[in-house]
Amino acid sequence: MKRITRAVAVAAVLALAAAACNANDKSATPGGASTAAAEQGGTWHILTTSKEISLDPAKSQNLGISSIHLVLRGLTSWKTSPDKAAEVVPDLATDTGKVSDDGKTWTYKLKSGLKYADGSPIVAADIKYGVERSFAPELSGGLGYHKSLLVGGDKYQGPYKGGELASIETPDDTTVIFKLNKPYGDWPWIVSMPAFSPVPKKADTDPAHYGEKPAASGPYQVKSYTPGSKLELERNPNWDKSTDEARTGLPDAIVMDMGLQPDVVNQRLIADAGDDKFAATTGTSVPAALIPTITGNPAVKARVATSPSGALEYLAMNTKRPALANPAVRKAIEYAVDKQAVQVAEGGPEYGGEIASTLITPGIDGYNKYDLYQAPPAGDPDKAKQMLAAAGVSNLNLVLAADNTTGLGVAQAIQQGLKRAGITVTIKPLDSEPLTDLITGNKPDFDLTVSSWLPDFPSAIGNIQPLFASSEIGNGGYNISRYSNPAVDSAIAAATAESDRTKAAGLWGAVDKQIMQDAPIVPLVYARNAFLHGSKVQNFYLSSYPPYPNQLIVGLSK
Repeated sequence: MKRITRAVAVAAVLALAAAACNANDKSATPGGASTAAAEQGGTWHILTTSKEISLDPAKSQNLGISSIHLVLRGLTSWKTSPDKAAEVVPDLATDTGKVSDDGKTWTYKLKSGLKYADGSPIVAADIKYGVERSFAPELSGGLGYHKSLLVGGDKYQGPYKGGELASIETPDDTTVIFKLNKPYGDWPWIVSMPAFSPVPKKADTDPAHYGEKPAASGPYQVKSYTPGSKLELERNPNWDKSTDEARTGLPDAIVMDMGLQPDVVNQRLIADAGDDKFAATTGTSVPAALIPTITGNPAVKARVATSPSGALEYLAMNTKRPALANPAVRKAIEYAVDKQAVQVAEGGPEYGGEIASTLITPGIDGYNKYDLYQAPPAGDPDKAKQMLAAAGVSNLNLVLAADNTTGLGVAQAIQQGLKRAGITVTIKPLDSEPLTDLITGNKPDFDLTVSSWLPDFPSAIGNIQPLFASSEIGNGGYNISRYSNPAVDSAIAAATAESDRTKAAGLWGAVDKQIMQDAPIVPLVYARNAFLHGSKVQNFYLSSYPPYPNQLIVGLSK
């Protein structure tokens, strides 16, 4: 799960309002992209500010719909649509996994006839080796949920020094068995992550540089890579579309133009000239400064894909501070906060996102729209005052730690709202890194802070566990409200263990309401993303989750 800065992933957004279902032409789908005109062939250009990209699955934190999965497949994958929650679907495996009665053993069978780009077969041992190398200290940085779940993972140091990991078994070339140390119902999502891509041991001769040209199992393979400049992908001649329900493999080639400035990316896509007609950005959101330019040009406005929802932006209240230890005080702040002013600070109702009231975000199973406190969008300062008086609290003075680059506007909106309720807020501006160290460290010298959170995979565990489990307090954890409730910890454990996804969603929805009754945070907005694309780019849309384009299905028109 990721804490994300507003500037990177939830910047001001162009909402298309009534035009959202008609972003390209009359055959457009909800979410802002035409699908009818996509054809086989052509070269898709991705414009990115990134200066380097590693396609080493052990090092990657990429979501299941991102560029690394054009080259690498996993045991499972993601299937998205504009108006439905993302689904986990079989990829290299025949199904999403068979689980044992105790919930601790997951078994996968590989499809027949799977091959790498060089024609060699993909076998179970390659999956095992790929996961094992993700434990190697020299290949750190990737998503690591499996490291704490696999038996023996806490001590394993990877295949270069530690031999094999016994909790991954491959009794034959088509069977992979994972032994977990506890029941974990979301394991089918875990095995969609980059670390579960197959890596043949014979190809791993230079681990530090493996990501420059990995063994390709997806529809594309690396043709060339120049760091800071360009990554070129060409077709994998041995990819079989009939085995892959997650990827369309429509373009003949994909070129990633790297190291660009954000304004250059957006200006090029606005101009829509030459190869940029076949280009898109997958990570540079539309900035507020360009909104008038875009809204004034219907042709450009039609080429902005927006997410209906996205990351949860929220006000965390440090429950370990004396002033905020009393739930009654925190509940008063639920009424005092002016969410409407926060929304305006982020670009208004069209651009900043929908006002939030839940912990689980739209597009995630378990999300149910409810508003426990039912405060007006602009807050209810009179009720907040009454609640503080009933709690015997007066002259409340709080310190709000804020990002001095991206967070001051929201911090000031919160400061003004609380002032109307008689609460004095002093803003403590900090650079991003010191702010993170402060709020996740062991000496949290702050009362309030604003954060944004987006799960790494579409399960409500990502909205709840890292932000509210007692185990995530301090030591770099993101339970920045320092919320600790044994009953909630038990409920999180029960929901985590449930392998029936419908039942799990119900359990997570109940935990959401259980936590909000204690008011450790104030949900502010479900922030939107917006990305421009060229006029020839099709199948380009943003879901509620993930609020990014699914790169696995993008195609082009002539």
